[in-house]
Amino acid sequence: MNNNFFSVLHTDTSSRARLGRLVVNPNVTLETPVFMPVGTGGSVKGLWQEDLEEIGYDLILANTYHIFLRPGEKIAEMGGLKKFMSWDKHALLTDSGGYQVFSLADRVKFLPEGVEFASHLDGTKHIFTPRSVVDFQLKIGSDIMMVLDDCPAADSSDQRLRESLERTHNWAEQAVSYYRSISGERYDSGKLFGIIQGGTDSSFRRESTERIQSLPFDGIAVGGLSVGEGRESMYETLRMLAPLLDADRPRYLMGVGTIPDFLEAVRCGIDMFDCVLPTRNARNGQLLTSSGKINLRNAQYTASDEPPDPFCSCRVCRRYSLGYLRHLFLSREMLGGQMATYHNLFFYHAFMRALRHSIYENKFDEFYIKWIKIHF
Repeated sequence: MNNNFFSVLHTDTSSRARLGRLVVNPNVTLETPVFMPVGTGGSVKGLWQEDLEEIGYDLILANTYHIFLRPGEKIAEMGGLKKFMSWDKHALLTDSGGYQVFSLADRVKFLPEGVEFASHLDGTKHIFTPRSVVDFQLKIGSDIMMVLDDCPAADSSDQRLRESLERTHNWAEQAVSYYRSISGERYDSGKLFGIIQGGTDSSFRRESTERIQSLPFDGIAVGGLSVGEGRESMYETLRMLAPLLDADRPRYLMGVGTIPDFLEAVRCGIDMFDCVLPTRNARNGQLLTSSGKINLRNAQYTASDEPPDPFCSCRVCRRYSLGYLRHLFLSREMLGGQMATYHNLFFYHAFMRALRHSIYENKFDEFYIKWIKIHF
């Protein structure tokens, strides 16, 4: 565990919301809570890296499963994924690929050493092990790496959840042991996060929290939520976990990304988030704004000369109208999705900055009440 990696700067006086500092690499230091755009295959869909830099993002997420299948390990020979995608001066978190593997269902076979799966691209078979997943993430130069875990469906039986926990905990122990034996010797060392599983069962979650936090991970991730269990069940799980989570390590809620989700999770002390929602919804014509969600396909915006969000200073809102963006979507112009994506990620970045400021000023409750009314 790297004690220089994360520090808590301030905790809100009326909640568990906290302002932190994350020293990701020599070039990147971030304040938390922080949102990471998802660049699954080495690209945030619809945007150039210059766009992300202009907005102010320094940390994005890529996925081990997809990068492993294409373009594969040859990225290591080209200087790593960040160099490959011209993201050298910034930071990269890579998911383990566990969620993607287990979502393949009938294409998966558990083995004593790991899991065998068939590629969704061409059906070829591959094996992920706790060691190979860490090894691959180190080879491609990830700054923050996730361990291989078993992420069950929301409606899984107790037996399936028990199997998931035993597998996840065993793999976590193997991964952290392997990581400690090789980092600093063969590669520049990244940071390794363990993942808590257990569905919405409080006893399973408590057990998983204790086991994962007993290991020397740099950070603790909460996985297996926002997978169909329902919003209130997710919130109840987070509230139960809040007093159990290690205060000295960053806490990462995986794959969660609505405004109400941010507010509830930050209130429970979560520091890091990622989600495809702002980019995927943008490509489907939804804008996220200071007055709520806007569906650009609604006829009411046909002749609107108003900006998408009059309180937003992004280059889309400064120059273009709702009517024009609606026209782009109806005409199936690529520019429409690009503009909406840029705006949504700009909005999320500004929202997180304002959220952090509210924590610093001990006004998180006021911030919560304001935004929950707009976006719930």
